[in-house]
Amino acid sequence: MSRVTRVVIVDDHPMVTEGIEAILETYDDINVVGTLNNGQAIIDQVDDLAPDVILLDLNMPDMNGLSATEILLEKRPDMRVLILSMHDTPEYIQTALSHGAKGYILKDVPTEEIKTAIDTVMAGQQYLCTGASTALAPKTHDGRETLTSREQTILLQLAQGNSNKQVAAALDISVRTVETHRKNIKRKLGISTTAGLTRYALEHGVLQGTGGL
Repeated sequence: MSRVTRVVIVDDHPMVTEGIEAILETYDDINVVGTLNNGQAIIDQVDDLAPDVILLDLNMPDMNGLSATEILLEKRPDMRVLILSMHDTPEYIQTALSHGAKGYILKDVPTEEIKTAIDTVMAGQQYLCTGASTALAPKTHDGRETLTSREQTILLQLAQGNSNKQVAAALDISVRTVETHRKNIKRKLGISTTAGLTRYALEHGVLQGTGGL
């Protein structure tokens, strides 16, 4: 008998979680062990639920999917995170993958494709739905250095209006480290002002709103 994969679905839209759960529960080798509606909830409960795979919405209240992914993988490095999103821009997809997500699925895919995605990441491979793969295909050379996962996190914090001191406290690092990352981010992006960083974050899908999509 094949191993049963423990899955948690995290999305702030009940219709989404209920629809995915209904499909996945038809498979004998899938056990949906929880459905939650925000990132903080799964962080609080991940040790109790012990999922193999988390289907995680990108835009949620309280904590967005990017921040949640980073924290979850620090707690349980062997877990697989699959991002669910309505956004098919390369920036969203690349940012999610840079934060440790093993796959990216657009919400308009046939629900059965989510089962394929789960099987793929459980086999140790990355999974991008067709729409996500297509979005990334033309993005080969844009003349801009890629931000590291930590730089993406700090950019998100700065774009939300947090000071260097507040970012340092939130991420438990020194103010000097934040200042160094900030300089590197500005250099890589060719941006000289904090307002410019905020605008970049908004335009490139790094800055998530508090409302769900």
